[in-house]
Amino acid sequence: MSSTQRQRSRSAWWLIVCVACVRFATAAEPVFPTPAALAPDVHFWVRVYTEIDTNSGFLHDENRLGVVYETLHFAANASPREREHAVDTARDRYVAALKRIATSNGPLSPEDQRVRDLWGEEGTPIRLLEATDHVRFQLGQADRFRAGLQRAGKWETHIAETLANLGLPAELAVLPHVESSFNPAAYSKVGAAGLWQFMRSTGRRYMRIDATVDDRLDPFRSTQAAAQLLSNNYRLLGTWPLAVTAYNHGAAGMRRAKDALGTEDIAQIVRNYKSPTFGFASRNFYVSFLAALEIDHNPDKYFGSIERSAEAKFQEVTLPGKVSIVQLERALKIDPDTLKALNPALRPICWSGRRPVPSGYHLRLPLDGTRWTTRLVAAHLATGEGGEAAAEAAAPPVRVANNARPANTNPASTNPSAPPGRETLTARSPALASAPTLANAAPPPAAALPAATPPAAPPPAAAQTAVPDTGAVSPAVAQRESDEDAAAVASEAAVPARKSEPFSAAQAEALGPALGPAAEETSESADPIDYSVAKDGSIHVAAAETLGHYADWLAIPAARLRTVNHLSRRQPVLMGQRIVLDLHRVARDEFERKRRDYHRSLEASYFAEHRIAGTEVYIARRGDSLWTVTQRYEHLPVWLLQQYNPDVDFGAMRTGTQIVVPRIEDVSAAGGT
Repeated sequence: MSSTQRQRSRSAWWLIVCVACVRFATAAEPVFPTPAALAPDVHFWVRVYTEIDTNSGFLHDENRLGVVYETLHFAANASPREREHAVDTARDRYVAALKRIATSNGPLSPEDQRVRDLWGEEGTPIRLLEATDHVRFQLGQADRFRAGLQRAGKWETHIAETLANLGLPAELAVLPHVESSFNPAAYSKVGAAGLWQFMRSTGRRYMRIDATVDDRLDPFRSTQAAAQLLSNNYRLLGTWPLAVTAYNHGAAGMRRAKDALGTEDIAQIVRNYKSPTFGFASRNFYVSFLAALEIDHNPDKYFGSIERSAEAKFQEVTLPGKVSIVQLERALKIDPDTLKALNPALRPICWSGRRPVPSGYHLRLPLDGTRWTTRLVAAHLATGEGGEAAAEAAAPPVRVANNARPANTNPASTNPSAPPGRETLTARSPALASAPTLANAAPPPAAALPAATPPAAPPPAAAQTAVPDTGAVSPAVAQRESDEDAAAVASEAAVPARKSEPFSAAQAEALGPALGPAAEETSESADPIDYSVAKDGSIHVAAAETLGHYADWLAIPAARLRTVNHLSRRQPVLMGQRIVLDLHRVARDEFERKRRDYHRSLEASYFAEHRIAGTEVYIARRGDSLWTVTQRYEHLPVWLLQQYNPDVDFGAMRTGTQIVVPRIEDVSAAGGT
């Protein structure tokens, strides 16, 4: 072999090695990285979760969590007021020290030098003076985290299976540590509920939440809902650090942060993104998740031996008709406390007997030796006090396997798995109709509310991306809930924002179950559309919006907007079109509030009767438009299609464009669970 050949051989060998190294490095890259810039923040939350309990706390800098001034310890019997006084006294002491250090030209006292050393090279006079406004107290959480590790055993298998069936990272299973300490009955003061702390508005996308059933309190169904939300966050944002942060801050908020800084780097966003709603909670959600992940993977290192609760086991049947709790207890001879523990989603109105358990409800029963089926339950009810159940049980039950659909590893497609140890039997197997409908896709007249009776034929090509009728149920439908449920909604909306961190376990529990940052903010939302007004006073038209809406929200004639935007009298407004606003009568933030309220109203009305059961991908064909796509799916409003495809330009849709379509179920047809 010549020297030239040997050189070429060596070059080829090194090329192969380099390619292999690159591939190995790429494959080994963690799904949830810990950026070096955020490592001190992760360490801080590990300390909060493991070193100090709710009788202690850290006094620290709000922005640089590695700067911990002091660990405060309280007497177990100290009142919240006494604790708060101790925190305020210590805070004042460190504020004074920071001012002295920043303005001193001479030697420092040993204590001031200690404080100065905490800041290292960052401790410039200007930075230290700024820090006087950011001395914060964080209550310890070790006792609550340990309790969560013990409780987690009941549901960790189901959570792992649900995530695996959707192709989601197994690490996401630790999120309930941060959200609720794995307490499925947890409520926050701002209205979040359950293991995964869903707000009512977001939870209704995936679960039944009304006066009779609140699936947020069911650890199995809420896990499936959380998996759908996290999967969609990832699809919209592209990285898991952003998707996890969006679980707290909302998909729209994280898209704004990403666009504002032009980066997906979570460290840069945490350190540099400025927004009134991106506060301490949102900035710390990802790092607190990483801390929980570290502890969950190494519990013995931090807590010694942990005895986890046994896995929850039960059997499940579908009720063939409405039936009261009393009738179930008598007919099935099941202890009421056992029945209640197995069915936490049923609201008090059911347990009090004022409302029956709904038809189609997936009732959980104990594994007590009896092999319960829908037919057997109906038979027991028929011989006792079965109500409507016996009459509706004539159809033979259809066995539904726990994995009726094949697992899909594509995060864009969701397929909730069945809980472990359950048998699902149903008297009927409702399917989604595929016949096209014209109820939600006709373009409204420009500058007018969506048309009530759309035309029976597709619109002309020039108007095929005009904003169609929403197809959403009238807002009045949302008021069909009981007075109890309406009062609950009102009370959630009326909760004032939290002013400070808790100083005791009792205060922490009263504010909510979240261990630290998650309790502070409630910006979580599944809607990724940005409804804010740009700096130049313009917006982009979202689905279900018209010039008539804008004119109403701006308190000006629609003709004025047509003039400003050089629109002819009959020219339709197209989804995605840029519209310049006239803000001389209404302030920018007031317009944004009205716009968001409108879309929340659409969602509330729609999700009172429908829910998202998963997704599928539609590949655009030649000649497809927004009109033709919406006609393929029943009960699918265009605004929801846009939410799942915020970056698709439906006005210039090409053959082969992938469109993610949410699969819709009627809440009552799906059994209400």
